[in-house]
Amino acid sequence: MKGVLRFRKKGKLRLRFIGPFDILERIGSVAYRLTLPPELAVVHNVFHISMLRKYVHDPNHVVSYRTLEVQKDPSYEEIPIMILDRKVHQLRNREVPQVKVRWRNQGLDESTWEKEDELKSKYPELFD
Repeated sequence: MKGVLRFRKKGKLRLRFIGPFDILERIGSVAYRLTLPPELAVVHNVFHISMLRKYVHDPNHVVSYRTLEVQKDPSYEEIPIMILDRKVHQLRNREVPQVKVRWRNQGLDESTWEKEDELKSKYPELFD
């Protein structure tokens, strides 16, 4: 990590601030200990006051959590619920039919294009 942690993107598009995080305690006059998520376990949880910004509540920042069904073995399978669109992808020598699929625990903007024949073999009930 070389002392620098980049949050998912590099360069100009990387996040300048992440959070919000709860303050656990004040350490001295210029440092605070924060609660960090498990993804940031490699980061020390004490920060100088100059690295922190006050969080102004915005209703658009609220994340809605959905419950996921997890099997007894810790695996998870996405199940398609409907086909939104169809297209034929043209390669050099052949055509590949594709369908845009909406998944059960995903939003409409997270739909993906899948090969029609693979989806037809796994989930024939979608094509009735």
